[in-house]
Amino acid sequence: MGEDGHPRRTDSGLLPNVELPRRMWAGSRIKFLADIPLDVSITRKSTLIAATPKTGRSGKMLFATVRHEITAEGSETGIVEEQDIVYREAASLNTPFARATAHPDDVDPVARAVTPDPLLLFRYSALTFNGHRIHYDRDYARNAEGYPALVVHGPLIATLMLDHLLRELTSPIQSYSFRAVAPSFDGETIQLGLRRDGNDVQLRAIGPEGLLMTGMAKLAPGS
Repeated sequence: MGEDGHPRRTDSGLLPNVELPRRMWAGSRIKFLADIPLDVSITRKSTLIAATPKTGRSGKMLFATVRHEITAEGSETGIVEEQDIVYREAASLNTPFARATAHPDDVDPVARAVTPDPLLLFRYSALTFNGHRIHYDRDYARNAEGYPALVVHGPLIATLMLDHLLRELTSPIQSYSFRAVAPSFDGETIQLGLRRDGNDVQLRAIGPEGLLMTGMAKLAPGS
């Protein structure tokens, strides 16, 4: 295992073996193509489809896109997901952490508040087999990666947005995408918002300092 809790990257692994130690989930696009029945074997095929180096305000970065295809035995592919992962340079611990966030000036018609705590972060890490220490090791998050507190998983925020949708609407979902805008930390209240326009549902998560994540779900026709 690497120091950050992720499997150590190698030249023979799926993800790029680059000298950029920090890793974050930038977004996903998911298509639900067919039902996955219970009590059958499933297969996940993972492919690295893009690896693009860039330079930003925080230094060198690498954007990697991984495509996952999930298929039940004897069936067609049921779920296709493309994940965008960003690799970044080591944090400068001499520079105070700052979030560049937008502050929405409108109010969502359907909203719900959630405050992730360390227990929720630990349970989500266990559920998703995510060993990244920024989600459960406060000293590591602060002293190694320069965050002020435990980091809320990007996919956890995306899961909370999707849960917010499913609490309000019972329609089948054809696709779901989300994009991270800024990080959130344990103890911060997240406002989950929802707006529906026909079969399109806009979702967003807003923290005390501004926008954290945006999402879009497409419902099945006739929903």
